[in-house]
Amino acid sequence: MEQTGLQRQLLERYVKKESLLKHCLATGAIMKKVAGSLGEDESLYETIGILHDIDFELVDEDMDRHGIEGARILEENGYGEEVTEVVKRHNDMIFGRSTGIADVTLQAADNISGLIIACALVKGGSISDVTQRTVKKKFKEKSFAAGCRRERVREIEKFMDLSSFFELAIEAMTEIKEDLGLS
Repeated sequence: MEQTGLQRQLLERYVKKESLLKHCLATGAIMKKVAGSLGEDESLYETIGILHDIDFELVDEDMDRHGIEGARILEENGYGEEVTEVVKRHNDMIFGRSTGIADVTLQAADNISGLIIACALVKGGSISDVTQRTVKKKFKEKSFAAGCRRERVREIEKFMDLSSFFELAIEAMTEIKEDLGLS
């Protein structure tokens, strides 16, 4: 089984909600695409993205435990610090802001994925109709996809401009649109 299949299998042991599964897959796809653009390890970043919320249901959304339990699960399943530490630190409510490239990319991907899915749903579930311009416009509307922490997305600007990030995120999600239930 390919690496992504193994990660998905592990994720599905802990995550049952379809919406959370889709969120994790979208985050992984965005991480992979951005890593490629920045010359980082695509496989590593995809792994981090797919598995970043592995503990969310287990801890019942308890933000005092989220990330910590995820890192423990991943460590028990043979993942090294390059994955476990980023997963742990992505809960900035405990660990504050991290400035490492993988950390920033995860925060940005984690937050933009929901906004892009919301854009696709507005367009009848068609991610193919979502453009960078659409995302940019909706990104400015704070009431749209209100759970998107835009300040975390903006931190990607340390490494690339926002328009490029939006474009890469849309491309990444389009590549796995069937897994996301989009057309």
